Amino acid sequence: MAEENQPARPHDAPQQQPRPQQPGTFNGFLAEIIEVKQKVKTGIYGEIYTVSCRILEGRDSGRIIRRNLLGPIKKGDVIRLPDTNREAKDIRVK
Repeated sequence: MAEENQPARPHDAPQQQPRPQQPGTFNGFLAEIIEVKQKVKTGIYGEIYTVSCRILEGRDSGRIIRRNLLGPIKKGDVIRLPDTNREAKDIRVK
């Protein structure tokens, strides 16, 4: 009869499975803001800025694209973009 308080043997230990991605994590591409166009704001309350940003990683590394961003931003901020193939069009302010 084996004792119940006996330590587990190494070959009895379950093997570790690869950890699934946490639900709150976000994968994307890092980009640095190099220019904020202050005069071009859109949205109902003028809260969206058009920025130029340089892609820092991925296949488009070094490419400069234009995106629309919401929130407090400034030149030099590093953001994470979900994709790098979309680019913002010109905003026509009336």
